[in-house]
Amino acid sequence: MRIRKAHLAAAAGALALVTGLTAPAHASAPAAVPAAGPAAGPVHAVQQDAPSVYGSAAYLMDVSSGKELFSKNADDRLPIASVTKMMTAYVVLKTAKPTDVVQVKREDVQYAEDGGGTTADLRPGDRLTVGELLYGLMLPSGADAAHALARTYGPGVGGFVGKMNATARELGMNDTEYVNADGLPKRGGDGYSTARDQSMLAAKAVQVPLIKEVAGTRYHSLDATSEHRSYSWRNTNKLLGTPGALGLKTGFTRAAGFTLAFAGEKRGHTLVGVLLGESDSSRRFDTAEALLSWGAARESA
Repeated sequence: MRIRKAHLAAAAGALALVTGLTAPAHASAPAAVPAAGPAAGPVHAVQQDAPSVYGSAAYLMDVSSGKELFSKNADDRLPIASVTKMMTAYVVLKTAKPTDVVQVKREDVQYAEDGGGTTADLRPGDRLTVGELLYGLMLPSGADAAHALARTYGPGVGGFVGKMNATARELGMNDTEYVNADGLPKRGGDGYSTARDQSMLAAKAVQVPLIKEVAGTRYHSLDATSEHRSYSWRNTNKLLGTPGALGLKTGFTRAAGFTLAFAGEKRGHTLVGVLLGESDSSRRFDTAEALLSWGAARESA
């Protein structure tokens, strides 16, 4: 997998946004939508003993009951970066079979390179199944894989984005607007969503067996065949490996900060949540783990 230098430079820029921000507020207080970048300081939820959350927005829910467990600025419209790819996978599997074959084109690779996004290092001319491309989409967060899937199942990227937005409306995600299939910044304006909307999608995504399997895989490799070269992909989600963690999707852009859609099975409950606008990459995983443990204990009490 390859992460372009431009993307790494963007990460450094996002960390610098922390300087000079305002003092922390409480989750019960209304907050304006930030123009860009992560919010400052932890917010202690109104729920008793809830973990501190430093990002701009967060939400946690119980999938089985649909019950809200934690909410902080959950309806603020914010950029979500590569968490977008969760919807890409969901929409693809509404129509495509995992065994369907997609041929990678030069434009898919060029799109990721020009956009400065993370890639699955796909090679033009390679033919991969939808199932394998989903690993390239979700584990290394390949913008090239996203483009190949969107181009094929739109048909055309524009048509696919239209399907993403139509699916969002079907799921009741009324504060969401997608502008591409990967979450990269786009000239003319990024898309947006909310922690609540993305949690609604996450609740649906973990019920799709292949998405659940792919999102929970830490490492996946493909041997070379006559159809494609060999590939090795490692998951960017450091939450995996902790007890009960299921995945789902990481993200980062300068505007969005560090983002995370996460899920876990604990104490007989399946919980999903979303963190947006974090300034610290590692802290989002610690926060997600804390929220999952706290939420499961609360539901089991």
